Amino acid sequence: MSDSYSMAPVWFVDVFGAATMVVLSFAAVWYARRLVKAQPTNAMWTYILWFSAALAVFAVSRSVGHIAKRFLLLLDMPDVWVALRPYSGAFNTLAFVVVAAITLFFQRVDKINAGILQDKRALEDAGQEVMRLNRNLESLVRQRTEELSRSEKKYRRVFEGSMDMIFILDGDARFVDINNAGLTSLGYAAKEELVGVLDFRSFFVHEPDYIGLMNELRTNGFVRDRECRLRSNQGSELFVLLSATARTDGQSGITGYEGIAKDLTARLLMEKQLQRADKLASLGQISTGIAHEINNPLGVMLGYTQLLLRENTEGTQVYEDLKIIEKHARNCKTVVDDLLKFARGTRTNKTSIEVNQCVQEVLSLVSHQFELDKITLETDLDPDLPTLVADGEKLKQVIMNLLMNARQAIQGSGSISVATKADPAEQCLRISIRDTGCGIPDELIDKIFDPFFTTKPVGEGTGLGLSVSYGIIQDHNGLIEAHSEVDSGSTFTVVLPVTMGTPPQSVSTSEGPGPST
Repeated sequence: MSDSYSMAPVWFVDVFGAATMVVLSFAAVWYARRLVKAQPTNAMWTYILWFSAALAVFAVSRSVGHIAKRFLLLLDMPDVWVALRPYSGAFNTLAFVVVAAITLFFQRVDKINAGILQDKRALEDAGQEVMRLNRNLESLVRQRTEELSRSEKKYRRVFEGSMDMIFILDGDARFVDINNAGLTSLGYAAKEELVGVLDFRSFFVHEPDYIGLMNELRTNGFVRDRECRLRSNQGSELFVLLSATARTDGQSGITGYEGIAKDLTARLLMEKQLQRADKLASLGQISTGIAHEINNPLGVMLGYTQLLLRENTEGTQVYEDLKIIEKHARNCKTVVDDLLKFARGTRTNKTSIEVNQCVQEVLSLVSHQFELDKITLETDLDPDLPTLVADGEKLKQVIMNLLMNARQAIQGSGSISVATKADPAEQCLRISIRDTGCGIPDELIDKIFDPFFTTKPVGEGTGLGLSVSYGIIQDHNGLIEAHSEVDSGSTFTVVLPVTMGTPPQSVSTSEGPGPST
């Protein structure tokens, strides 16, 4: 076995490996140069080019050292290699130092270049924006002018189209402008009769109301929902809810006032009617208690008195005493019956009325509040309805009760539709109120017209609304039909005969849910 080994592998690695390293490093330099040419402003490609060049120098230095070493040793010139080796190592070290220096240098250059590019992009964007503004300045001015004009027209439409009184006063509280609703409410036909002629003070029924209003405006700069009574040009009183603000110029103080007055006169009258209904509810509860607690014992007393009268001869003292007992027992029953009759309602005043007009008057009272509650009101009124002999105020009360029940049956937003229809075949007309509410369960549909029956929480309803409405319609020889389905809404239909006579026959039956009573 030979004591020496072949040097061929070492030669191969040194020579071939060194040559390969040189080829690859120069290939890297070539490719990096192409990247730099493609994107000259990219600092990263420049850094890679310089880095590859430094590595190529290192590869050449190292490769030359290895190849020279092998050839010098092959030529038996070791002394020459020993002399060259320190220079080769030093050159390699310098190449590494250059690589590190290039890396540190280009790290800083990259940050500076990134900042420059960012500033350049910002300048370019700003330049483009300036150019765009210059190009579109005229268009923008025209657009803003059109928007201002549209905005002015929009607010003018709001001002003129509002159903509430909107007014503008100067510093002396004299009218500067007022919308059509305000003119109508105050009883004037044209603005010229009011603007610049009269002041706001002259319309107040009570002088202290005006003084308090102005004092609050001067102190706080505004008033919100202040109740006031105004007198129109015709002398009628208006109950309004007034909100106003004071205008100032920051120097001389208040220069004028702007305000909105909502006419609540009709609503106040309706509230009084509802209050009367609540009073009837309380009286009805008392009457019901009396009927159960007094009428039954009185009936027993009268029954036994009549039995005793049969056993005694007329003209005797016992007979006379029993007749006195019977007389006063009947008087008690008369008092209870009179109280019950009073609780059932007041006297009906029937005249010739237009049903559609009654419906529209009630809708005008509730439409604003329903709109705030996101309730859509839909109407389908038959223009060919015949006139009806009925009590208009009581009919309005029925319509209001049905509308409020429909509203309370709707959770959140929904819709309520009101329709009127003449039925010549049945000689009657129908008023239908349909809602999209929760409905009434089947087990309750037959109880909804019972006095004092309610599904509302304690304190939120008396259970009298539908029963009172039912009594009013019965007094007009009509009827109320309820049709409903749980979670799908309800329809209440009031059927009234056109000629007062026998009640119309019901054309359908009650089925399930409807508004809560």
